[in-house]
Amino acid sequence: MTTFFLICGYFFLTGLFAIGGGLAAIPFMQQFFVPGYISSELFSNMIAISESTPGPIGVNMATFIGFENFGIFGGIATTLALVLPSFVIILIIARSYSRFQDNIYVKRGLYGIRAAVVGLIASAAYNVLTVTILTPSEFAKSPHFMTLFDFKQLAIFAVIFALYKIFNKHPIWYVIFGAICGVVFL
Repeated sequence: MTTFFLICGYFFLTGLFAIGGGLAAIPFMQQFFVPGYISSELFSNMIAISESTPGPIGVNMATFIGFENFGIFGGIATTLALVLPSFVIILIIARSYSRFQDNIYVKRGLYGIRAAVVGLIASAAYNVLTVTILTPSEFAKSPHFMTLFDFKQLAIFAVIFALYKIFNKHPIWYVIFGAICGVVFL
């Protein structure tokens, strides 16, 4: 039972401090759950699934972790623990923002928060890269530059990135195409 309250408490803290949305919450979740509760491979799969399914990535991951560990009640509890701080904070901000929106300290604080969010998202991107495209464990064994990359996954990434930049279609098509490439080539 302590683990249940610990996980819910952790999701509450993530919801309280992970400013910038689900992508900014990924480093928080990764630090707490990998390797204690889930493997890094499962974590990267959760990111892929959470990005591919409707809804915010953080909520999807909280629901999954809660459900995996404690069933339906756990999924509901961890989801509520994650979103409750944001809900309360937005209510407070909505009531008082008009009084403080021109305050120079509020403006500077928001600029600082933006920079921190970019750093958290960059950290999440790096973490995802290290479990997909980059292979630092192989590179440590043989320090040849070519061992740093998983070239099959790098090729799929490059093709999908190029297709997205050229055609700019709905992301679901690229997710489906990526899944097909994974089945066929990986």
